[in-house]
Amino acid sequence: MYDLLIFDWDGTIIDSEASIINSMQAAARDLTIDEPADAAVRNIIGLGLPEAIRMLFPDADDKFVISLRERYVHHFLSADPSRSCLFPGVREALHNLHHQGFRLAVATGKSRRGLNRVLEDTQLGKLFEITKCADETASKPDPMMLEEILFVTDVPTHRAVMIGDTEYDLEMGHRAKMDTIAVSYGAHTMERLSRWNPVREVDEFAELEEWLLSHRQ
Repeated sequence: MYDLLIFDWDGTIIDSEASIINSMQAAARDLTIDEPADAAVRNIIGLGLPEAIRMLFPDADDKFVISLRERYVHHFLSADPSRSCLFPGVREALHNLHHQGFRLAVATGKSRRGLNRVLEDTQLGKLFEITKCADETASKPDPMMLEEILFVTDVPTHRAVMIGDTEYDLEMGHRAKMDTIAVSYGAHTMERLSRWNPVREVDEFAELEEWLLSHRQ
């Protein structure tokens, strides 16, 4: 069914929700403003940082966005890496899918600096043919990120699938006219994800691997 599997990172591959929430709240404290609630930060996971900050703080000007972004990056990169761990079964499944001949890619709201760091920490970088970050292109849910991945890999849209845990992932896939798969264990509820009509909804990564292998053509 698919040649190219395009994965979101935070909330799909790795459980970084607590680190993201803590870092955003610490950044707000640094600037002596009210901390956003956990649910509010959870809602913006998947967006590029400037877009996420503007959603959390609608009245923010450019100077504020830059300042909060700097503090967020400081706290996130200073956090204990062990607090963000791969979801169960991810490492084994990615290696197996790669071994079975699937081409793997990443489309993430993380910065290039942040993604490179976590790819090195997890030692998964060699599995992905191409990775795209929000500071290199338009942020989700704009489809540009997926369109650029398809262009570089020369894969037709119908032979690729976007896999993610947020509405932004699935809306991006929808706008790119690409199939999507929703994972229920990340930032957004399946009720929200179902609105975008994913071809499959899964509760764990092993279920995703099994389904992809069983539908291989």
